[in-house]
Amino acid sequence: MPLSALNHYLYCSRRAALIHVEGIFEENEHTIRGNIAHEHADLPGYEVARGVTVLRALPVWLERLGLSGKCDIVEAGLDANPKSEIRNPKWLRPVEYKKGKRRQFENDDAQLCAQALCLEEMFGIVVHSGAVFHAAIKHRRVVEFTAELRQLSENAIAELHLLIEQAHVPPALFKPACEECSLFDICLPKVTSLPNTVSRAARRLFEI
Repeated sequence: MPLSALNHYLYCSRRAALIHVEGIFEENEHTIRGNIAHEHADLPGYEVARGVTVLRALPVWLERLGLSGKCDIVEAGLDANPKSEIRNPKWLRPVEYKKGKRRQFENDDAQLCAQALCLEEMFGIVVHSGAVFHAAIKHRRVVEFTAELRQLSENAIAELHLLIEQAHVPPALFKPACEECSLFDICLPKVTSLPNTVSRAARRLFEI
């Protein structure tokens, strides 16, 4: 299961199901701006700045929870520059790029925490914190990987696996954030979250 699916699920379980069960995805202004914010981080490679090795587009996975994907950025404390592989890092810090202003969202923090869980399994060290880089203001927000955040992430991953395995698409529940979703015109939350309205509309289809 891709790391991005966890973010989709905590943002909206119906959106996650439409994308990862039904295979439906549409771009809008927000997704395109997000892609632009990721352009630099999506180029695989590394650089060293102020003694810190910065790894871009690092593939990661977590066999224990059936998760894989890539980290936008991983900052690492290494004894030498990585020529072919990363060995014995002293510490690791994942950094996730987001397009918007500095705001804390549970789904962003859980996605970042899931990246840390991947790194911990891969390298056998504890990852204590990471950061979300907010492109709109060019500022990062530190995220501590507390026991509560780790549990939230693991629970959400298990729930998402179940959702996908059962091929279940949850009913819509309209909220203000729906209007910014790229699937708004497909999901139709204002209509589908009102059963009586849907029933009347269905009956009208067959009226003579």
